[in-house]
Amino acid sequence: MDIIFPNRFIWGASTAAYQIEGAAALDGKGPSVWDTFTHTADKIRSAENGNIACDHYHHYKTDVRLMKELGLHAYRFSTSWTRFFPEGKGKPNLKGRDFYNRLVDELLENNIDPWLCFYHWDLPQALQDKGGWANRDTAFYFSDYVSYVAEQLGDRVNHFALLNEPNVHAVLGHLLGVHAPGITDFSAFVSTLHHLNLATGLGVNRLRVQNSDWKLGTVLSLQPVYPNTDKDEDIEARNLFDAVWNRSVLDPIFKGTYPELLQGMLEDTVQAGDLGQINQPLDFLGMNFYQRIIVESDPKSLVGIRPSMPPKNAQLTDMGWEVYPKAMLEQLLELKNDYGNPVIYITENGAAYKDVFTARGIDDQQRIRYIESHLQMVAQAIEQGVNVQGYFVWSLMDNFEWAEGYAKRFGIVYTDYATQKRIPKASYYWYQKVIHNCGFNVTSM
Repeated sequence: MDIIFPNRFIWGASTAAYQIEGAAALDGKGPSVWDTFTHTADKIRSAENGNIACDHYHHYKTDVRLMKELGLHAYRFSTSWTRFFPEGKGKPNLKGRDFYNRLVDELLENNIDPWLCFYHWDLPQALQDKGGWANRDTAFYFSDYVSYVAEQLGDRVNHFALLNEPNVHAVLGHLLGVHAPGITDFSAFVSTLHHLNLATGLGVNRLRVQNSDWKLGTVLSLQPVYPNTDKDEDIEARNLFDAVWNRSVLDPIFKGTYPELLQGMLEDTVQAGDLGQINQPLDFLGMNFYQRIIVESDPKSLVGIRPSMPPKNAQLTDMGWEVYPKAMLEQLLELKNDYGNPVIYITENGAAYKDVFTARGIDDQQRIRYIESHLQMVAQAIEQGVNVQGYFVWSLMDNFEWAEGYAKRFGIVYTDYATQKRIPKASYYWYQKVIHNCGFNVTSM
């Protein structure tokens, strides 16, 4: 069976600044919370950090050449706030700006559309020292940063995403503490969640005034939540987790309200006019998807909920995540039916697996099957009227995988960290054919 996508469908790949750039303290760049977190004992597997990572800062031309050979239409990357403003505000660092000027120009010279995300979790440490996202002022500092970056690059960049996965950043970084800045405080989590939403609205409003032609959106990690059993307490746990993970970021943007289950805990943080500021029209929504979430009640846990083990015999990625493509279709249909069918781009989707080296190269058939099965769900969603207009694979290359360090590889290009050599995997060549044909034959595998 042939799966064919619309001719105007955008094919891309995504990365994030801290995960690939390296050059952590070069050319005036200041420290971010991830620089601090990765240099704190017992936070990162094997005590690894992003000081060098893929050294994209020096190898960006090689990486863009790989994108061109792949046939990418677009490349979603993030800018490092501390390359532009080492202290998070104040005098801009022109050497940091110049790096992104060079990157954008290189992309355009190779007919690749740059899609810029302003924030992928790397808050300037100087702002964290002032309270970080729990401090309302940070949302306004973010608006200033966004305005400056867009002013510098917006003559060549037309698509801007405000934030990457604010829900993940709030939960993992400020409630569970397994990501930077490593906070485990419910009050800080609540404030952070709202101020990230507020930053989205402030940034969109600021950029609309600067240039009404820019395409503005934001990127959310959305995952359908299932109860482990049909017991009332597990269903209640499911509803609460769905409100915290998904609807805490969806509802303010698209409905101008918070889910009823969360309103009580947010009432001391939300100020008059905030929800109207957040409820700004977007030109697109970026949806990141990897797995479904199964939860159960656990009165002993911090929030009364714990994740459940995947079902027996479930296929798992190297991250231990269940492969369940049907949930992606469910999530896309929910966006159509409950949130006004916005323009959607799948801005991250992919899987970590252990790569197999053969005489013919790196054989990663599991990754190909994962991507293929999820693209089938995207195609079904389009057939059912969901307004999906593009797909960005995660990730272009193996990189620093946050708390997992370099142990997990998501790339369709292999990164040899010792030599910085890039080696395209079988998935790279498969994706190249998909882009060229704007589809694939599911019986060809």
